[in-house]
Amino acid sequence: MSEALAVQRVERTQDRMWHDVWLPAETVEVRAWARKAVERVVAPVARRIGSVEESVDSFPWDAFRGLADSGLFAVPFDAPFGKGLEYPMLGTCTVTEEIAYHSSSMAGVFDGQCILVPQALSFASAEIRARLLPKLISGEEAFSFATTEPDASSDLSVSALQTVAAEVEGGFVVNGRKRWITNSVVATWAAVLVRTGERMNMLLIDLKNSPGVRVGVPDLKMGHRGQLTADIVFDNVFVPRENLLGAAGAGLSVALSCLTRGRIGIGAAGVGVAQAAVDLAVHRLRTRQLFGGPLGKMQYWQFKMAERATEIECARTLYQKAATRLDQGDRNAEPEAAMAKAYGTRIAVDTVRDAMQIYGAFGFARQVSETGESVRLEELYRDAKILEIFEGANELQQWVVARQLIGRDVTG
Repeated sequence: MSEALAVQRVERTQDRMWHDVWLPAETVEVRAWARKAVERVVAPVARRIGSVEESVDSFPWDAFRGLADSGLFAVPFDAPFGKGLEYPMLGTCTVTEEIAYHSSSMAGVFDGQCILVPQALSFASAEIRARLLPKLISGEEAFSFATTEPDASSDLSVSALQTVAAEVEGGFVVNGRKRWITNSVVATWAAVLVRTGERMNMLLIDLKNSPGVRVGVPDLKMGHRGQLTADIVFDNVFVPRENLLGAAGAGLSVALSCLTRGRIGIGAAGVGVAQAAVDLAVHRLRTRQLFGGPLGKMQYWQFKMAERATEIECARTLYQKAATRLDQGDRNAEPEAAMAKAYGTRIAVDTVRDAMQIYGAFGFARQVSETGESVRLEELYRDAKILEIFEGANELQQWVVARQLIGRDVTG
């Protein structure tokens, strides 16, 4: 299937149904800039990224470095390294939405490189930041963020965490295993959550040059195939003390500050996926003839699409509000972050399912072999589900909201 055939051009209903009324002018500019860059470097290869089976060689370096060359990896950072935006988190999430519109898995790669890791590196020394940030921003090196383990994901309690860092002279010795780690098979560095005694630490570990590090082969997943994940195994890996991110024993706080931002980003990705699905659905409703008229003449689908458009509007506003709170220095954006993640990703799954129903068998097929026709809904369907699961399952997000609403003394 050719790249040209794979990219079906449909109207972007967002351009006439939703408006950046309350957003800073810089964010409106970031969206326009990001959209042009994503159309140029991601859209032409997005169907390949979404369909090829995972391997080290399949990592989408062309799209990855294309985004970096476009300057989008610099959006999260202050000067002198980055763009120095007044609202960097809002800008970064806006970029995430634009990427997800064409490739949800590429948005996952961007989330790791430009949301999770930058927040982790904000706790690094000035020397480390000066050495590593230019490589991250230029796309010269890929980075990973590693908290999840075989038996620790949503539960990051000390008792659940099995990757251990013993204190030794000059640093730590790390043993354990991390799982589902984005970019790990190509990453040079990883921010890794470990247990030290009864406390946790976040360590920056050199994956390429540290004896005892082994990165597994890429996981084979239903979707998000461009977002390569794999186990990282640590066998007596020495980490210098200067690679400690944040204060000793404060690893969980560092990790949660990263994940709060990551959840907003995933909420934005959900909005991008949902928007793509709505646009495809509207195109089909306008062009598919059924029972003597367009499919869109059926009131059921009119009402359903109106409902989905309203939900996308709400989901977009949620992630923007959560990101803006962080940019304004409010450290307690956790409720909005949880809402944005749970709501935006649920809307993505629901909207893709509706769009597939509208397309029928054509939406279910990867390709019509006789004619070569293809629509990307089967890819969107495979990709959307993971958004409800990673970076804190949606059930966990509901619990976060409930704790704020009802009180931790009751909810636990």
